[in-house]
Amino acid sequence: MNLETKIKMAMTFKNISQSKLAELVGTSPQNFNKKLKRQTFSPEELEKIADVLGAKFQCYFEFEDGTKI
Repeated sequence: MNLETKIKMAMTFKNISQSKLAELVGTSPQNFNKKLKRQTFSPEELEKIADVLGAKFQCYFEFEDGTKI
């Protein structure tokens, strides 16, 4: 599942529109849409999106022994 799909699913889960989410993270709907389509959000932007949605964004490698990188 790609990043665009995950963000759209999270928006649906929280019943928030893309334009409202863009406003809450401090960007224009047009800029947000471009970043969404290109999947070019920075890790900091993803954390802010998650925070606004009341979630945690985790992006890491997890090994069999529980090590996370």
